[in-house]
Amino acid sequence: MLSRREWLTRSGFGIGMLGLAGMLEAPHASAALPLAPKSPHFAPKAKHFVHLFMNGGPSQVDTFDPKPLLDKYHGKPLPSTNLRTERKTGSAFRSPFKFQKYGQSGIEVSELFHETASHCIDDMCVIRSMYADVPNHEPSLLLMNTGDGRLPRPSVGSWLTYGLGSENQNLPGFIAMCPGGYPIVATQNWRAAFLPGAYQGTYLDTNQTSVEQLIANIRNGSLNLTEQRKQLDLVKQLNEVHREQRGHDDQLESRIQTFELAYRMQMEASEAFDISREPLRIREWYGTGVHGRQLLITRRLIERGVRVVQVWSGGGQPWDNHDGIATAHKTLAQGWDRPIAAFLQDLKQRGLLDETLVLWGGEFGRTPVAELPGSSGRDHNHYGFSVWLAGGGVKGGHVHGATDEFGFAAAEKRVHVHDLHATMLKLMGFDHEKLTYRYAGRDFRLTDVHGEVVQEILA
Repeated sequence: MLSRREWLTRSGFGIGMLGLAGMLEAPHASAALPLAPKSPHFAPKAKHFVHLFMNGGPSQVDTFDPKPLLDKYHGKPLPSTNLRTERKTGSAFRSPFKFQKYGQSGIEVSELFHETASHCIDDMCVIRSMYADVPNHEPSLLLMNTGDGRLPRPSVGSWLTYGLGSENQNLPGFIAMCPGGYPIVATQNWRAAFLPGAYQGTYLDTNQTSVEQLIANIRNGSLNLTEQRKQLDLVKQLNEVHREQRGHDDQLESRIQTFELAYRMQMEASEAFDISREPLRIREWYGTGVHGRQLLITRRLIERGVRVVQVWSGGGQPWDNHDGIATAHKTLAQGWDRPIAAFLQDLKQRGLLDETLVLWGGEFGRTPVAELPGSSGRDHNHYGFSVWLAGGGVKGGHVHGATDEFGFAAAEKRVHVHDLHATMLKLMGFDHEKLTYRYAGRDFRLTDVHGEVVQEILA
């Protein structure tokens, strides 16, 4: 007789590794249908959340925060005594990109995002007064994604799927797409931590184009769906016997749900991720690059009820341009500008933008001075940076807050990352102080003991 563990090891499922293995690591699991739709605290403005993560830290003074005074002081020391960084830097460094006003709102945006601003600026709310805690990538990435820069905490996407569930039980409720491998701190950016494992993000390497490459083992080469269902039912029975003998086992419940979701994904994932089903004009609209493909997949996932999609610039820190920023930022923006414009317009035409909250930004910004004397890049800057929101109850064509005259530090209507999270939860139907989970004798929340809703950006 084989033990239960040996039998499972030898059964050769082919469906249990659908990029969902991380779900098995969480110490808690929910009831029979953890992703079943749930009601938030109050009527939400948005039902879906899309995070366009420009990891590495795009420069605010080269994208969405024009500072003409930098032209005057270019190559000279800045007169401000408040300009302080963690490392020695060079002189003032003017933006190599031109800004102009767009839309009826007349918001100034860099030429780097000409397409996005030309078509969508009146649907966007630009926050120019963001600030974070430290100028290092790892803690700032974690702060933006989980609300804590040091300790293992659930990600924003995990909190939202925990609170709202998902509208599609055949696909993960939370998907993270990053081309070319994991970003810095890897799966910690979309982890569930102490929340039930079903709420962890499912990672996809969107450098791959076929469904079989995007999702490992999506097809079982040995068994058809009927045979797999019989096998899965037997394993479920064994697991339930195992659970009854040992009392409620959260990790075992999480494993059962992983197998069930993996089985269901075989029926729907192939269709959802296959953008060749889209008309040629739509594919050309988004463009043929990786970010166009990511955003077209994102729109298809939103249509199919996926709750949260995070779309990354790529593994590593592509926007971390300590030198050669004129070339590097231009190349990066060219890959994003047209796809973002197409994505926002496409959502709007389909009636999905009003129910989808879109966030663009990185973990921090960059300094208005050169990285070092004579260099052509910028250092990290957490004192002041820009993000923008669109759709989902946001006040379009609006600028909130401001940095100082050189674009270094948030000076007016400052917005901390905790405030951003509180506002996002508000738009999704939650009081950020009441969306909690009890763990280790304490009620935890995304905003910890901080955060205030930024009422001025709500439509």
